[in-house]
Order: sequence, then C-alpha cells, then structure tokens
Amino acid sequence: MFNLDSITRTNIKKLTPYSSARDEFSGEAKVFLDANENSLGSPLIKWYNRYPDPHQHLIKQKLSAIKGIASEHIFLGNGSDECIDLLFRCFCEPGKDNVIICPPTYGMYEVSANINDVEVRKATLLEDFQLDLVHLENLVNEHTKLIWLCSPNNPTGNSLNRADIETVLNNFNGIVVVDEAYINFAKQKSLVQELEEYPNLVVLQTLSKAWGLAGLRLGMAFASTAIIELMNKVKPPYNIGQATQELVLQALEEVGQVNDMIKILVDMRGALAGVFESMPTVEKVYPSDANFILVKIKDARKVYEFLLTKGIVLRDRSNVKLCEDCLRITVGTEQENTVLVDAMQDWFALQTK
Repeated sequence: MFNLDSITRTNIKKLTPYSSARDEFSGEAKVFLDANENSLGSPLIKWYNRYPDPHQHLIKQKLSAIKGIASEHIFLGNGSDECIDLLFRCFCEPGKDNVIICPPTYGMYEVSANINDVEVRKATLLEDFQLDLVHLENLVNEHTKLIWLCSPNNPTGNSLNRADIETVLNNFNGIVVVDEAYINFAKQKSLVQELEEYPNLVVLQTLSKAWGLAGLRLGMAFASTAIIELMNKVKPPYNIGQATQELVLQALEEVGQVNDMIKILVDMRGALAGVFESMPTVEKVYPSDANFILVKIKDARKVYEFLLTKGIVLRDRSNVKLCEDCLRITVGTEQENTVLVDAMQDWFALQTK
C-alpha cells in the first residue's frame, strides 16, 4: 500500500516552512507594515511595491472551477520546471534515491535529477513510443521514489496508453508523475479527475502551451492535499509574481477563446502533417496529440542546419534514441508554416541539382 510518509524525506517532514505575517492572519487588513516593502510605491504607473499573494488563492479558485477540482489539490509553480524540482526536493534523498524516466522524453526530468544528485534509471520506450512495463518494473527498487511519465509525450507527440499508466499507478508505492503539458491538444482525457483513486498520482499541466502564456511562467501540479502541503512547505514564499497573477486571472476568463485556438492549432497540425507526408525524403510523420509533429527525414541534421540559414529554428532530435533522423516541428501561424514549407521546397530543389 502507498504510504506518503514513508517516502518523504526526513528533513522535509521536520522542516518548519518560512512563514510571513500574511500567513498568520485571516481576513482583510487595511495597513500592511510587516514586510519592509517601500510604502511610497514604485516607478511604474501601476504600483508593484507590495509582495504578491504567496498562495495565489484567486487563481486557484478560478482553476478549481475550470478543472472541476478543489483548490486544495492545486499547486502553482514558476513554470512546471519549479514543480518538477520541488518533487525531487520533497521525496528524493541526494546520493541515495533514484527515479525512473522513459526516454525519449522531456529533458528537465533528468536535468533536475542531476541538480539534486539523484540517480536516473531509464526505461526506454518501445518502438511504438509506448511504455515498456517489464523493463520499468525491473528498474524499481527500494530507493525508487518517482516515476516520470509524459503524456502526450515530448518529443514523440503520442499519448501513452491509459491502461499502462494505471498499471504503473497500481503497482508502484512511490510517486507517479504524469506530465500533461500538451493534454489540451489530445483526445485522451486528463488524469486530474483520478486523484482520489490514486493517492500516489501527481499530474502536471501548464499555461505555456494551449493557453499561450509561456512568457508568464506558470505551471500547475494537481495532487492529494498531503502532497500539495509538502510542496507548499518547500517552495519559496512568493514564487509567483503579482504581475503574473494579474495577467493569468485575466486569461482564465477567456476559456472560449482558448478552446477556439486549440481547434485551429489541431486543424493546422493535421494540414502540416499532410504536407510533410507528401514531401520527398520524408520517411515518416508520427501521429501527434500535441501542438507539434515529429518528422523522420533523410539527412535531418543537414535539413535543420539549412533551415537555420533561412532563419527558421526547429528542434533537432536526430541524436535522440528512437528519434534518429527526426525533427520536431511546432505548429506555427499560417504564415510561419508557409515559410517553413517554402524553405523545405528550396531544400529539395537543391538536392536534385
């Protein structure tokens, strides 16, 4: 049986978190003289001399309504990368514990593990980019604290089989993190509604993709209240700035507009995939549930470098296992997609000379 206390780092359980005066009272205050702010204001038209809400209550209330989950199950980070780092710091003893990732996958899981001096074990995906459950199970030992699953996966674009994810959740007594950064572009439903069934589940989402707010850096973690409490215990006191909170609240009023953008991007994803499928030397365009496509193409590195000379930046994944000779291409605007396709035609023309 999953026991959160048994996998939480001892020093984190004993940790007394930083507490501001604004954590220590409830209700509306009229005068704030607790945080040594500049009471005369700031040089901006709108004053930002006061520290922001350390727990982002208004955003969580809005997200609660949108996601259909109580705000106590929501953690907000300075991008999902902060959420990733905090999970390592809550549960993994440096130099002792290990985590499992399933490459090819998002690179920050391994980077954060290395920063926190945590061993990384790799259960490489199968040829169809699905989980190798046998290999994954064989890597687990008593020091395995986290399993990282990305669905839809980056850079392959596919959703992991739901039954496989549930198998991992049902058979692992540590934390299973499912990164759903691209879930808005997929037909598969989010696992957020399954939190009550799986106390060891953490779901990551972001406002950087479908919501178009990458520049604001706001990531979300959904988990049991006990896990959220640990993350709040470890996070910096004011991790989400006031300007970000204000702009995010404005954006969350526009759910309809975001849904319209998602539909347009999904349609353009299909159109762009169709164009690439018809191109010479393109060997395969992989099915995608994200806002990008993975394309296997002859001489991918040379194509990538040629496009750079045209001022077009893609993601070269050709040196990644299972993604050999592959480029990851984000769905751009209609104009950006046209520029890309025209440049690809220039490339093919050069190859036939």
